[in-house]
Amino acid sequence: MDDIKKMIRNIKDFPKQGIIFRDITTAIKDAQTMKNIVDFMAAEYENEKIDYVAGIESRGFIFGMPIAYKLGCGFIPIRKPGKLPAQTISQEYSLEYGTDKIEIHKDAIKKGDRILIVDDLLATGGTAAAAAKLVQSANGELVGISFLIELEDLKGREKLPPNVKISSLVRY
Repeated sequence: MDDIKKMIRNIKDFPKQGIIFRDITTAIKDAQTMKNIVDFMAAEYENEKIDYVAGIESRGFIFGMPIAYKLGCGFIPIRKPGKLPAQTISQEYSLEYGTDKIEIHKDAIKKGDRILIVDDLLATGGTAAAAAKLVQSANGELVGISFLIELEDLKGREKLPPNVKISSLVRY
């Protein structure tokens, strides 16, 4: 994991003063690092009989698709409003200043489908918690939520369902 952590670039004061942005573009640019990330994230759930990986827009797509491929299952995009063409269900969540919403197609998940949510970063947990509620409201069985990076000081894990496996590859 230290090799992966070394490939993540730290950018100070982005997007605003006092923030250290964890830039994954340097890690995914390197073929071996990208392969290691996907292999490690998929291995955590290889014995869980996952039906679908649900990737949160947009960086959850980067890791979600290859993880779904490795697990031999389908992929469900969790999108921002207005991006999906068919009928959707949505979940609102709080931001620092206001609210936002994420959506999936109404017919994406059937009762009992086993779902793994994937995203690049767990920070305050708002988006991931909303994704978890969205999967559960569609009667999916939420098996786990997997992140490349977890910012532990922000305590986002506390907002996630307690009975669900939460994994993160790199922690700050």
